[in-house]
Amino acid sequence: MSGFVEKPEPVQVPHLTHLHTGKVRDLYQNEDGDLVMVASDRVSAHDWVLPTAIPDKGRILTKLSLWWFDQLADLIPNHVLGTDVPEGAPADWEGRTTVCKSLRMVPVECVARGYLAGSGLAEYEASRTVCGLALPEGLENGSELPGALFTPATKAAVGDHDENVAYEEVARQVGPEAAAELRQATLAAYDRARDIARDRGIILADTKFEFGWDGDVLTLADEVLTPDSSRFWPADQWQPGRSQPSFDKQPIRDWLVSPESGWDRASEQPPPPLPEEVVTATRARYIEAYERLTGVSWA
Repeated sequence: MSGFVEKPEPVQVPHLTHLHTGKVRDLYQNEDGDLVMVASDRVSAHDWVLPTAIPDKGRILTKLSLWWFDQLADLIPNHVLGTDVPEGAPADWEGRTTVCKSLRMVPVECVARGYLAGSGLAEYEASRTVCGLALPEGLENGSELPGALFTPATKAAVGDHDENVAYEEVARQVGPEAAAELRQATLAAYDRARDIARDRGIILADTKFEFGWDGDVLTLADEVLTPDSSRFWPADQWQPGRSQPSFDKQPIRDWLVSPESGWDRASEQPPPPLPEEVVTATRARYIEAYERLTGVSWA
C-alpha cells in the first residue's frame, strides 16, 4: 500500500471546478475551460506523499518551470496562458498558480536519459539494455551514455511506479508518426536543457516531460525540468561508480530509510513526519537548484 498519508481536502474557489489532487499539484478548471494548476508544498518519497510540507517548494517549482518554458519556447510550444490568481482564490496561491490550455494529454511519460541512474541503471545491470535499447558493456552507476536516449514510461496512478516501455509500445499506443514526434521533441528539449545546465555547473542526468495536443500541435505541459521531474547533479562532484549527490529530495529519502526514522518501508505503514533539519536541508537544495540554473536569487 502507498499513496497519500492523508489526502488533503481540495480548496473550494468560486467559478472553479476541482478536477484532481495529485502528489504535488491541485488541478481546477475555470469557466472558460482553461486549467488552473496550483503547485503545493507537498513532497513525495518512496511512493508516499508525506505528512510534512517543504516551505516554498510550490513557488520554487512553479517559477523554475516557467523559466524553463521560456528557454524551450523556440523548440516547442507550451501550455502556459498566465499566472494570475483567480478571483476568490486564497492569497497563498500567489506564485504557485499557472493557468494553462486544456490539452488532449498523451498517456506516456516522455523520459530522456543522458546518464545511467535509477530504473535505467537497474535494467542495464540486468540486461545491458534500457527500455530495450542495447548499451555497451562497462557502464556503471552515473556513467554518461554514448548519446541521450528516449526511454518512455506508462503513466501510473498515485502510489504506483511508472513502468518503462519500449518505443514500439508507444508507437502502438499513439501511432508511429506521433511517437516519432514525441521522441524528437523530448530529445531536443533535453539537449537544450542539458547544455544550459552544464554551463551552470549542473549535470542534467535525466528528466521526464509530459505532452498534449492543442488541436494537432504537440505542446509541452505540466511542470518541466524541476528537481521533482529531473535528476540534477553538481558537475564538480560527478564520479561514476556511485550514487551522485543531487539537487532534490535526497535528504528525505535518506532519512526515511535510516534507523533514525524508525520506519519500515516494507511494513505498508505510512512514513512519519520529517524532522526540521531534513525539511531545512531539502528546501535548501531546491533553492540552490533554482538559483544556479536561473542565475536569480530566491530571497
